[in-house]
This record gives sequence, structure tokens and C-alpha cells, in this order.
Amino acid sequence: MLRSSDRLALSHCFRMLSSDSRGAALLEFAVALPLLVVFVVGIYDFSGAFNQKQKIEQAAQEGAIVAGSQPTSDIQTSNGNPDSLQAVVAAVFASLADSSVLPNANQSTCVPPGTVSAPTGLTWTYTISGCSSIAGNLVIVINRAAMSGTPPAVCSKVTVSYPYNWKFNSVIQLLVRGATYAAQTNITEAATVHNQT
Repeated sequence: MLRSSDRLALSHCFRMLSSDSRGAALLEFAVALPLLVVFVVGIYDFSGAFNQKQKIEQAAQEGAIVAGSQPTSDIQTSNGNPDSLQAVVAAVFASLADSSVLPNANQSTCVPPGTVSAPTGLTWTYTISGCSSIAGNLVIVINRAAMSGTPPAVCSKVTVSYPYNWKFNSVIQLLVRGATYAAQTNITEAATVHNQT
């Protein structure tokens, strides 16, 4: 809390700066700089999120292509983790690692196929943890009996979900104390391909 003498001195300083043209320019720059920083960081951050969305969409498409070409003979007789689906998870993981979406892809904590949940019908969910330096998991859902088109055809649908960590949050908190902005958003993309076997 400012004392009254400090407030008077600050007020006097602002009046002197605003009366001088150089001081006025400096004052305008001081007011505009935080807004400029917010815009620049916002543009950078939103373009990063869009870029990651595109890479996740491509990984889902590559996984769907692999899933559509895999045989379905092992999905009923396997122990809950069919070999044909592990190839799909490996393709999605490799695509994301090659495009630098997974910062910890070469470490022992982030390895495919991760944890597989018990199948629901012909849908399996693979969760790979430890791929992000901040909380969040890579989740790959593979549905080998998705229906698509008219007349309906049996397809493989691959859904990929991975968190994006916003940098914008820290800038907002520097400007407005106590302001909250979601620090993380899950980006989810899906792709569907007709089964070939």
C-alpha cells in the first residue's frame, strides 16, 4: 500500500512525464508494452497449439491406415492386447515422436504400448504415461468395428488424445495477479479407415 506522500510523488512524476513529449512517448510505451507482450505470446501459443493439433491428426490418420490393414483374426482370441493393435499403437507413437510432440519419447518412462484397458466390445484404450514433462497422458483408442458411410461399412477408427501445455497462462498471471487461465488442454483427433481384411 502506498503512503500518501508516495502517491503524490508518483502523481507528480506522471504529470511531468505527460507534459514532456518524450516522457509522454515513454509513458505510452510503458502502458502498451504489456498488451504487446500478451498479443505476441498469444499468437505464438495459439499457433503452437494448432501445430500440435495438426500433428496429432496426422498420427491418428497413420494409425487408422495401419489398423485398417491389420487382420481381425487375433482380436477375439487374444489376451486383451492383440498383436495387430500393438502395431497401430507403435505407428501412432512413432508419428508423434518423429514430429516432436512427445518431449520424453526416448526415455524409459514413455514407451508403447503403455497400459491397455479391458476391451469394450471391439474398442481398446491404450494409455502411455510419462511422455510429457507436465501431467498428462497419451491416450490412443482403437475401435475395430466402427461403422461409416451409406451403406454402412466396417471401419477402424483411431482416436488420439494428448495434452497441450499453454505458455499463455504464465503471461496472464504476470499481468493480472490471481488471474486463472487453463494451463493445459487435451487435444483429441480421430481418423477412420475402411477395414481391408
